Amino acid sequence: MPDVAFHFNAPDRLGYACRLLRKAYLRKARLFVWMDEGEVARLDIALWTLGAGEFVPHCRSDEPELLKTRSPIQLGHQLPADRSGLVLVNLRREMPDDPAAFNRIIEVVTLDEADRAPARERWRQYKALGLEPQRHDLQLAPSD
Repeated sequence: MPDVAFHFNAPDRLGYACRLLRKAYLRKARLFVWMDEGEVARLDIALWTLGAGEFVPHCRSDEPELLKTRSPIQLGHQLPADRSGLVLVNLRREMPDDPAAFNRIIEVVTLDEADRAPARERWRQYKALGLEPQRHDLQLAPSD
Protein backbone atom coordinates (compact mmCIF):
# COMPACT_ATOMS: atom_id res chain seq x y z
CA MET A 1 0.00 0.00 0.00
CA PRO A 2 1.30 3.47 -0.80
CA ASP A 3 2.23 6.19 1.62
CA VAL A 4 -0.22 9.07 1.30
CA ALA A 5 0.77 12.60 2.27
CA PHE A 6 -1.47 15.67 2.21
CA HIS A 7 0.43 18.93 1.77
CA PHE A 8 -2.07 21.45 3.14
CA ASN A 9 -2.12 25.23 2.84
CA ALA A 10 -0.18 25.60 -0.41
CA PRO A 11 -0.51 29.30 -1.21
CA ASP A 12 -0.17 28.66 -4.96
CA ARG A 13 -0.85 25.20 -6.43
CA LEU A 14 1.43 25.45 -9.47
CA GLY A 15 4.22 27.33 -7.70
CA TYR A 16 4.28 24.77 -4.93
CA ALA A 17 4.14 21.93 -7.45
CA CYS A 18 7.24 23.33 -9.20
CA ARG A 19 9.22 23.39 -5.95
CA LEU A 20 7.98 19.92 -4.96
CA LEU A 21 8.87 18.44 -8.36
CA ARG A 22 12.33 20.01 -8.35
CA LYS A 23 13.03 18.55 -4.91
CA ALA A 24 11.71 15.12 -5.94
CA TYR A 25 13.74 15.18 -9.18
CA LEU A 26 16.92 15.91 -7.22
CA ARG A 27 16.11 12.84 -5.12
CA LYS A 28 15.78 10.80 -8.34
CA ALA A 29 12.08 10.05 -7.94
CA ARG A 30 9.83 9.13 -10.87
CA LEU A 31 6.60 11.10 -10.72
CA PHE A 32 3.30 11.50 -12.48
CA VAL A 33 1.49 14.78 -11.91
CA TRP A 34 -2.25 14.28 -12.31
CA MET A 35 -4.10 17.48 -13.03
CA ASP A 36 -7.03 18.98 -14.88
CA GLU A 37 -6.47 19.15 -18.63
CA GLY A 38 -6.44 22.96 -18.65
CA GLU A 39 -3.63 23.12 -16.08
CA VAL A 40 -1.18 20.80 -17.85
CA ALA A 41 0.13 23.49 -20.23
CA ARG A 42 0.41 26.01 -17.38
CA LEU A 43 2.56 23.69 -15.24
CA ASP A 44 4.62 22.69 -18.29
CA ILE A 45 5.43 26.36 -18.96
CA ALA A 46 6.09 27.05 -15.27
CA LEU A 47 8.63 24.21 -15.15
CA TRP A 48 10.36 25.45 -18.31
CA THR A 49 10.63 28.99 -16.93
CA LEU A 50 12.08 28.24 -13.49
CA GLY A 51 15.16 30.24 -12.55
CA ALA A 52 18.63 29.55 -13.89
CA GLY A 53 20.05 26.28 -12.59
CA GLU A 54 16.62 24.99 -11.53
CA PHE A 55 15.69 22.99 -14.63
CA VAL A 56 13.29 20.11 -13.97
CA PRO A 57 13.24 17.54 -16.79
CA HIS A 58 9.69 16.56 -17.58
CA CYS A 59 7.28 15.80 -20.40
CA ARG A 60 3.58 15.72 -21.03
CA SER A 61 1.83 12.35 -21.05
CA ASP A 62 0.81 12.84 -24.69
CA GLU A 63 4.46 12.95 -25.82
CA PRO A 64 6.09 10.07 -27.74
CA GLU A 65 6.75 6.91 -25.71
CA LEU A 66 10.55 7.25 -25.96
CA LEU A 67 10.42 10.68 -24.33
CA LYS A 68 8.07 9.46 -21.60
CA THR A 69 10.34 6.53 -20.68
CA ARG A 70 13.31 8.88 -20.34
CA SER A 71 11.59 11.65 -18.40
CA PRO A 72 11.53 11.38 -14.62
CA ILE A 73 8.37 13.50 -14.45
CA GLN A 74 5.23 13.29 -16.55
CA LEU A 75 2.34 15.73 -16.54
CA GLY A 76 -1.12 14.61 -17.59
CA HIS A 77 -4.87 14.67 -17.11
CA GLN A 78 -5.31 10.91 -17.54
CA LEU A 79 -3.62 8.46 -15.21
CA PRO A 80 -0.99 6.24 -16.86
CA ALA A 81 -1.71 2.56 -17.45
CA ASP A 82 1.65 1.52 -15.96
CA ARG A 83 1.88 3.04 -12.48
CA SER A 84 4.57 0.82 -11.02
CA GLY A 85 7.38 2.70 -9.35
CA LEU A 86 5.63 6.06 -9.68
CA VAL A 87 4.90 8.73 -7.13
CA LEU A 88 1.59 10.40 -7.89
CA VAL A 89 1.31 14.13 -7.28
CA ASN A 90 -2.42 14.78 -7.24
CA LEU A 91 -3.46 18.29 -8.22
CA ARG A 92 -7.04 17.24 -8.95
CA ARG A 93 -10.04 17.29 -6.64
CA GLU A 94 -10.73 13.56 -6.91
CA MET A 95 -8.89 10.48 -5.73
CA PRO A 96 -7.16 8.15 -8.21
CA ASP A 97 -9.15 5.04 -9.09
CA ASP A 98 -6.50 2.61 -7.81
CA PRO A 99 -4.28 4.32 -5.24
CA ALA A 100 -2.57 1.03 -4.34
CA ALA A 101 -0.95 0.99 -7.80
CA PHE A 102 1.35 3.89 -6.85
CA ASN A 103 4.41 3.81 -4.60
CA ARG A 104 3.41 7.06 -2.95
CA ILE A 105 0.73 9.70 -3.33
CA ILE A 106 1.16 13.39 -2.56
CA GLU A 107 -2.04 15.43 -2.39
CA VAL A 108 -1.53 19.18 -2.81
CA VAL A 109 -4.24 21.27 -1.15
CA THR A 110 -4.46 25.05 -1.33
CA LEU A 111 -5.95 27.56 1.10
CA ASP A 112 -9.13 27.78 -1.00
CA GLU A 113 -12.15 26.21 0.69
CA ALA A 114 -13.32 24.91 -2.71
CA ASP A 115 -10.11 22.85 -2.71
CA ARG A 116 -10.12 21.93 0.98
CA ALA A 117 -13.60 20.34 1.12
CA PRO A 118 -12.82 17.74 -1.60
CA ALA A 119 -9.46 17.10 0.12
CA ARG A 120 -11.27 16.24 3.35
CA GLU A 121 -13.38 13.74 1.39
CA ARG A 122 -10.27 12.18 -0.21
CA TRP A 123 -8.74 11.88 3.27
CA ARG A 124 -11.81 9.92 4.41
CA GLN A 125 -11.68 7.74 1.28
CA TYR A 126 -8.02 6.87 1.87
CA LYS A 127 -8.77 5.99 5.50
CA ALA A 128 -11.69 3.78 4.39
CA LEU A 129 -9.17 1.87 2.22
CA GLY A 130 -7.01 1.23 5.28
CA LEU A 131 -4.41 3.88 4.44
CA GLU A 132 -3.17 6.32 7.07
CA PRO A 133 -2.60 9.71 5.38
CA GLN A 134 0.07 11.99 6.78
CA ARG A 135 -0.59 15.71 7.18
CA HIS A 136 2.03 18.30 6.23
CA ASP A 137 0.92 21.84 7.03
CA LEU A 138 2.91 24.10 4.72
CA GLN A 139 2.19 27.17 6.84
CA LEU A 140 4.02 25.53 9.74
CA ALA A 141 6.84 24.02 7.66
CA PRO A 142 10.20 25.79 7.35
CA SER A 143 10.76 27.29 3.88
CA ASP A 144 13.37 25.75 1.57
